Amino acid sequence: MTATPAVSVVMAVYNGAAHLSETLESLRAQTLSDWELIAVDDCSADGSVAVLESFGDPRIRVIRSAENGGPVIARNRAFADVRGRYVAGLDQDDLSLPERFARQVAFLDRYPDTVLVSTAADQLVEGKRVPGHWPRPLSRARIDWLMLIRNPIAWSSVMFRTDAARRLDPFERPERRYVEDFDLYQRLRAFGRIDQIDEVLMLYRVHPGGASQRFTDMMYAHAEEVLRDRHRALLGEGTPDIAGLLVRHVMDGAPVPDRATLDLLFETLTGLRDALTAQHGYSRAELDYMDGELAKLWWRLNRTGIRSGRLALHQSFARNRPRVAARQLPDLLASQAIGAVRRLRTRSLKG
Repeated sequence: MTATPAVSVVMAVYNGAAHLSETLESLRAQTLSDWELIAVDDCSADGSVAVLESFGDPRIRVIRSAENGGPVIARNRAFADVRGRYVAGLDQDDLSLPERFARQVAFLDRYPDTVLVSTAADQLVEGKRVPGHWPRPLSRARIDWLMLIRNPIAWSSVMFRTDAARRLDPFERPERRYVEDFDLYQRLRAFGRIDQIDEVLMLYRVHPGGASQRFTDMMYAHAEEVLRDRHRALLGEGTPDIAGLLVRHVMDGAPVPDRATLDLLFETLTGLRDALTAQHGYSRAELDYMDGELAKLWWRLNRTGIRSGRLALHQSFARNRPRVAARQLPDLLASQAIGAVRRLRTRSLKG
């Protein structure tokens, strides 16, 4: 390992012994060997430190936290010790495929205006590889657009420039826990473009059960803050606040309560698209993509609202909204029938 490796990997470790060996093996299998791992153990009680130290690899540095502070504090501690010109994110149970570092380093070396590059990713579910749920392919403009609505990038797939990240204080913000990666991407975007290599170079491990509702509520609350900050940066302090609507109705899938809410959501999204377009030079194809994404989102929210009985089909077509494809009309008609039944059922229960 060189004194200043090409890549510094930052990893928060907490009770990760079950999968940590496989993750470390994926690092050792990298075709680009000029990397270091700074692993901060957050007071594990399961032998995670022993797993890290048993590898006997001088590229692995282990820092033991004096007290449990959570993954954001741990990654901030790891980042303070990085020596590489690039930083790679990697969680303790995810896997980097052999060409990941080589491909990302080559990309960042070639495109100096790119501050962060991610890769496509698949999921590992009970040891079986399945397609990832992240959208692809993702061009620069598509990433810019999607980051106005949700997080389109997996943390364990990203690599970014160390010098840019050092301009942030702190590196990751503890007050944005559970969306700290999304928050970091938004903040790094000020220093350059965000790109993605459209090739699966990372495997994201899915665990059964998932997070508790308490953590989900906190994640949603912090996601609102990230989106709100980004929207205000584009449209100013007086912009309508649709961050909560995006979290509830796009991320969480709850039906919109009425037509006025849907109108507010899409009028503001259209304004955000226009502001983004004015700020950056996008091709006609990229602008068409954004229009298409708006149309798909409008159709999906209408469908959910009509099926819930909260929206009426005729209201959708009375509005100047993105055109609904002919193949979607039968589904909306069926949704109208389902919504009518649900409205009758609700009235009978109230009566």
